[in-house]
Amino acid sequence: MAKDVDLSSKEWRDIVFEGKNKEFGAYQLRKESDARHNKAMIVIVIVIAILFALAFLVNTVIKAAEARPEDTIEQSMAVMEVAEEPVDEPEEELQRVEEQKVEEVIKEDLLNTAKATEIAIVKDDEVTDELQSQDELKEDDRAIGKVNEDRGVDDIINAQEHKDVVVVEEKTEPDEDYVFDAVEQNAMFPGGDGALIKWLGEHTEYPQVALENGVQGTVRVRFVVKKDGTIGDVKVLKPVDPNLDKEAIRVIKSLPKFIPGKMNGHAVNCYFTAPVRFKIISQN
Repeated sequence: MAKDVDLSSKEWRDIVFEGKNKEFGAYQLRKESDARHNKAMIVIVIVIAILFALAFLVNTVIKAAEARPEDTIEQSMAVMEVAEEPVDEPEEELQRVEEQKVEEVIKEDLLNTAKATEIAIVKDDEVTDELQSQDELKEDDRAIGKVNEDRGVDDIINAQEHKDVVVVEEKTEPDEDYVFDAVEQNAMFPGGDGALIKWLGEHTEYPQVALENGVQGTVRVRFVVKKDGTIGDVKVLKPVDPNLDKEAIRVIKSLPKFIPGKMNGHAVNCYFTAPVRFKIISQN
């Protein structure tokens, strides 16, 4: 029968405190126990709900932090394709040593003189002077002498004047400030194009704004490799986005010294073009 009695019921309370002061003390505690229990349960439920909410919020923040673009996208994915811009051969004549051989050409009619005449031994009284008149001399364009050979002394001298002639053009150093579009020996990054791509990939920072907006593309940059190997006059030939253009200029200006281009064995200023490609690679 004791099992059927509800110790927290009002009836049981009235039986226990019958004839006793019920205004305070144990009676009041028993009377308010149900309200206290209910409040305690509500508080426990609220605390548990708050804990679950905090756990969910922390988990969401952690996942959001793990999913940030700078963590999911490789920071150095700005792949640089570096290639020298093809240019036409310069119209400037390269200075070099030329050998010019002058062919010995002497007209046969200038070399040939009058044939040697036959000389006969005769008596003095039989000798007759055969003198040519002035008109005959004018009409005769042959060289006149005591002995006329096919090639005389004058012809030999003339032939010597036409011997092989070597013309040597002096080398001159190029203008200090002139910038060549094309040179005999191209400017080169130490280690070659592969080393240049690696260096740019390690030192390029993808602009955060461009990442968030999904902006990508190729920025073509042209700059001057000076004769001392330093970089100057950096310009964007093909812009894509202000942020990408600015980063491309920054990383190009920070390049170390190149091996300068050469012309006629001298280091010269020359142009170099680098297509800088920014590409976003998502990791699934």
